[in-house]
Amino acid sequence: MKFSVTMTEGHEGKVLEMNADQEVVTLHSATGALLGTLSWRMVIEQVLTSSDDDARFAHVRSYPRAPLAVKVRYTTPEGKQFESLTGGIGAGGLFIESSTPLAPGTDLSVEFALPDRPWEKYKATAKVAWTRNKPERHLLFPGMGIQFIHIDEKAREELVELVDALNRSRVPT
Repeated sequence: MKFSVTMTEGHEGKVLEMNADQEVVTLHSATGALLGTLSWRMVIEQVLTSSDDDARFAHVRSYPRAPLAVKVRYTTPEGKQFESLTGGIGAGGLFIESSTPLAPGTDLSVEFALPDRPWEKYKATAKVAWTRNKPERHLLFPGMGIQFIHIDEKAREELVELVDALNRSRVPT
């Protein structure tokens, strides 16, 4: 199957060809010259291990995130409890670092405190939205992105304020 590239800026006129028999994707120039080939395995691995989780999930996030490490305790419906660190946080959920992430769709209850309110425990019910099963480029830990199903509205507002402040402080001047 051939697909003409018509809307991807800078690549209009090129042609992607998918060959199911050889399980490869090839890219051709507008004149038909072969520009490159990727195996389906490489494409699949790239999708599954994308290091740019913010871009990969930006279309499904309702709130911005910021990198932040805080201790988090999470409990499965069967009562198994785990403690770990977050790698990122937002008003819609957080990333929990774990060498054995739980399966997407797993329900959890989570409890954590924020650095500016260590005495105040935030509690939420959540669901595992996605997992990263192996480290990437020695920079990103394995773990799971969780989405809050229910969190107190006051807690959500405080998370929005914290993420906004963290992201403002990271912007170069």
